[in-house]
Amino acid sequence: MKTVAVSVDFSETSNNAAQYAARLLAGHNEIKMILYHLYEKDEDLIYSEEKLESLRLELTAISGVDISVLAEKGSDFILEFEKFARHRKADLVVMGITGKSTLAQVFIGSNTLKMAEQKVCPVLIIPADAAYREVKNVMLTTDFKNVVSATPSAPIKSVLKAFHPKLHIMSVDSEMYISLTEEMDAEKEKMKEMFAELNPEFYFLRLFDIEEAIRLFAEEKNIDMIITIQKEHSLLHKIFTGGHTKSLVYDSSIPVLVVHE
Repeated sequence: MKTVAVSVDFSETSNNAAQYAARLLAGHNEIKMILYHLYEKDEDLIYSEEKLESLRLELTAISGVDISVLAEKGSDFILEFEKFARHRKADLVVMGITGKSTLAQVFIGSNTLKMAEQKVCPVLIIPADAAYREVKNVMLTTDFKNVVSATPSAPIKSVLKAFHPKLHIMSVDSEMYISLTEEMDAEKEKMKEMFAELNPEFYFLRLFDIEEAIRLFAEEKNIDMIITIQKEHSLLHKIFTGGHTKSLVYDSSIPVLVVHE
């Protein structure tokens, strides 16, 4: 990774996400972090620049990361932030989530989920009350279907190689299998080869409730980050649109990295 873009609106949630990003990148002198803020009115420019600079100084003091800032005028956040991320060739976008209510109210229609759908680059979603801790254990969710074409290994490995965590690959197919089918086992071997340099461990949990399975696994393995692959009818959408009162991200406070196939 070379460039990480962090969206801030100066709310407690976005400031927490920015602090998480700064601590995450501490010691990685080769990575540049950019704080991005979109304002709508001309009179907001000076305030925005002052707040950005204050936040930059605060984050630099706690992390030593090379941080720059940009305040940009506009009314369509997704359009402007997507364009910014593309122009700066961001390898990762970091965003917090806003609000404290049910899962659907937190995510559906939010800028965070909309940005995660843009396919610009991976998006790291930081729950509102997530506190940074060293990324030692990462869970990658998969359904073991067409893994070669459906698994964006390059951006995943780009993130993982920066932090050298233990990689736990977990099957999250909602269908109830007694064991892995021959076809799934073959796909598992392909994924094992794909991430061979990271020495992944594989798991298959026989539970109907995908969300509950992930939560329990995350607790057992002390997971610090969850990676999910965004595609049609993906785990992300199953969880974020299911109307659940409990939430993988909201309840567990584990950051979720969204990548696209």
